This record gives sequence, structure tokens and C-alpha cells, in this order.
Amino acid sequence: MSLSLNVLSQLGMMILAGMFMGRMMKHIKLPNVTGYLLAGLLLGPYFLPALGCPFSVLSESFISGIGIISEVALGFIAFSIGNEFRISYFKKVGAAPLIIASMESLFAVVVVVAVLILTRHDVAFSLVLGSIAAATAPAATIMVINQYRAKGPVTSTLLSVVAIDDATALILFSVSTAIASSMAGRGSNPVVSILIPVGQILAALAIGGAMGFLLLIPMRYFKKKGNRLALICGFLFAAIGIADLLGLSSLMLCMALGATVANLSTESEQIISIAESVTSPIYILFFVASGAGLQVSVLKTVGLIGVIYIVGRIIGKLFGAWLGARMSKCEAAVSKYLGPCLLPQAGVAIGLTLLAGQIVPEYAPTIRAVVLAGTLVYEIIGPGITKMSLTKAGEIRS
Repeated sequence: MSLSLNVLSQLGMMILAGMFMGRMMKHIKLPNVTGYLLAGLLLGPYFLPALGCPFSVLSESFISGIGIISEVALGFIAFSIGNEFRISYFKKVGAAPLIIASMESLFAVVVVVAVLILTRHDVAFSLVLGSIAAATAPAATIMVINQYRAKGPVTSTLLSVVAIDDATALILFSVSTAIASSMAGRGSNPVVSILIPVGQILAALAIGGAMGFLLLIPMRYFKKKGNRLALICGFLFAAIGIADLLGLSSLMLCMALGATVANLSTESEQIISIAESVTSPIYILFFVASGAGLQVSVLKTVGLIGVIYIVGRIIGKLFGAWLGARMSKCEAAVSKYLGPCLLPQAGVAIGLTLLAGQIVPEYAPTIRAVVLAGTLVYEIIGPGITKMSLTKAGEIRS
């Protein structure tokens, strides 16, 4: 059972516990985000009951009921990532981020699918589960970069890659599930299955671009920080709502909004800074809620399939990022240290499990358990590995 607390009390406890655990992590030189996730794990409905404790601070219904906080946090994160999509930057680096994102996503899928098939698992099941391996969660990575003010070629490439990754992951998932659906005899048209998500991505980018252009119009007349913050929040909330209404990716839409502002406004840095001034409590709530939603009990149920997925995805991401960086003739540091920064996986992957269950419904519980187990592992170890990699690359000062 959960303690009987009202909503504001629980939100307050989440923020305070997150801040306390974040500060504790500093003493062992781990990122704040690791502390936020651990705070959520301790407060949530799964960890303490699994140890025999009769109560938890946060209930399952409460965690699911504050999903809007996660949507808002991801919207702000995507808006911030969009600021890195400057035409001047891509003129300088060329197609490197796109090549790297494509390679690391592709090889994460290929390695997991290949090992599952070699260990005699159903091909359709292998394709569906393996396709989810492409997804990377940008939130934890961005938090580490912001906390330590990381700067350099690895960081700038990483920001672009995690932004593009959302699109490449959705496309690879669509291709894999279209093939799996045909093999499973579900009767769907493979071409349509692939074209629909491509159209959704293009629609999200177009709407986000239009909203970014519209945001800059009132920005000319409202110069005070408070007014501009209200405008940014209003447009981001509307963007998230429109994406949800139309079944589009809010990450892609908000990212396009941020990219438009970055490329059309000479005040883009100031606008992004204003947006980030209000995000600290939102991010803490988001990561504490993410930690609370991690079900530790699934680790006992995933077995060999879980090990293949978790380890295979890591190998695929590392090799794909290295290969993509070499193909793009990036600096040696990018080839060496970018891959380990791409391990976190969360929201998009969990969302894809719901779609995957429709393709191979007989395997739906297994797919969800494996991806949840992977999320637990990646979200706990990912931020620390990202910090270590950026430190070794010389982009975080001790």
C-alpha cells in the first residue's frame, strides 16, 4: 500500500528527495540525474515492496497520473536540443551526425536480432524486440551535459546524434515491424507500415517549424524575461498538446520548434536560457517519476533474452557509433568516446513496446519485461558512463 498523502505533498517530497539524493551523488562523483532516479526508485511502488516493505510513498496510480510532467519535461529537453541544430554547425560538420545516428541505431538492431535468431528464437519476435534497441533516451544525457557544462567535439556531436536518433529509431522500428507483421501473417501492407511513420516525422517537423516561426513574432514586442518565459511555455505546451492530438512525436515537434528559433533569431541563446531558467524542478520531478516507474521485479523474469537484449544493444551502439564516426572522418575522441554516451533508454522504447505487442501479441509480456529490465539497467548506469566518457574526452573539467 502507499502512504495517504495529497498530490502536492507527494510532489514536494519528490523534489526534496531528488535534490537530497542528487547532492549525495556528488560525494561519490556521479551525476545528479543518477540521484534523482535512485530517489524515485526508493519512493516508488515497486522497490521497497519487493524487499518486503508493506508500504511505499508513491502509488502506481499517482505515477501514471502525473504523466503530463514527463511530457512537459521532454518538451523542454527537445526544445533545448533543437537549439543545437544550427545550419552553420551542419555546414561545418556535414552529414556526420546523421551517419553516426544511422549506424548506431542500425547496429543496435542488427546485433540484437542476429543473436536472438542464432539462439533459435522466433524470427518475427526477434525482429520486433531487436527493433526497439535502436531507441536512445536524450533526457539523462542532456542533464549530464548541462550539469557539468561539457563542451567540445564529442559533446556537440552527441547532442546532434541523440536528436536525430529519435527519427532513425522510429524508421528502423517501422521497417522491422513491417517485415515481422508480414511474416506473422497479420495482413498489413509493409510499404504503408513504413511510410506512415515517415509521414508522421515530416508532419511533426513541419508543424514544429511553423510554430517556431510564429513564436518569434510576439518575441519582437515582449522583451521582459517574464513575458518571454510565458510565451515559451505557452508555445511548448501547445506544441505538446498538438502532437498528442495528432499522434505525432512531441520530441520531434518541440525539437523543430527549437531549431527554427535557433536559426531565425539572433536572440536564440537568450531565449533558450530563459526556457532553461524554469526547468530545474520539472526535470527533478521527471527523473524521480522515471525512477519510481522502474520495476525491479522484471529483472527476475527476463532470463537469457534479457541478457541478449541488454548486452547486444550495448555492443551494437558502441560499434555503430565508432563505425559512423570513422566513416565521417570525425576526430579520434568522437570515435572513442561517443558510443558509451548513447546507452540510456526510456520513454520512446517503452512506448514502442505497446506497438510491438500488436504485431506479436503472444510475445507482448516478454517484450515489455525485457525492455523494462533494459530501461532499469541503462537508466541507472547510463548517466555515470556518460560523465566518465566526457571526462576522458577532456570535455568535463574535474
